[in-house]
Amino acid sequence: MAKGRVEINAEACKSCQYCVISCPKKVLVIGENVNSKGYPYSVAATPEACIGCAMCAQMCPEDCIEVWRD
Repeated sequence: MAKGRVEINAEACKSCQYCVISCPKKVLVIGENVNSKGYPYSVAATPEACIGCAMCAQMCPEDCIEVWRD
């Protein structure tokens, strides 16, 4: 069971991958779909592994990630 939950604003994501690199549990990946600006955006590939540490949100320069602890 996940201890946290990640929500990503796909339209704001610019595919910098800082969130992907910073996640200690490797929850996030860059997906195959693109947003309206043409950027592939981050998605939670393994949401059940999220521990709610919010490292991804802290590293995001676009402030498009929110993390909740369950």
